[in-house]
Amino acid sequence: MSKTVYRIYVIELSKRVFTENRRFREANPQFNGVLQCLYVGMTSKTPKERFTQHKTGYINKKGHNLASNMVHKYGLYLRPSLYNHILPVKSREEALEMEKQLALELRRKKYAVWFN
Repeated sequence: MSKTVYRIYVIELSKRVFTENRRFREANPQFNGVLQCLYVGMTSKTPKERFTQHKTGYINKKGHNLASNMVHKYGLYLRPSLYNHILPVKSREEALEMEKQLALELRRKKYAVWFN
């Protein structure tokens, strides 16, 4: 049985992402410019390790770039107060669902959010 655990994390993005990235803007019609722009992800690493991978442009052993362009270009820092309450899970599928649920919850609170 796998010992891998998955964690949800949130990264604050520069508000420039909203003005410069059409796809981000279109995904967040509820955004009024008051709260922050965020990226929600899930990882089997620590959130800090994953943030570093995004910022440095992580290439895996198969040669695939696993860094989000949104975070690479606009990522500022981790926002642990928005994810520390979420416990790690053992299933990738469960983590992906939790990522989506957190992203949609943050959008309902009027944050601008990107997730995969």
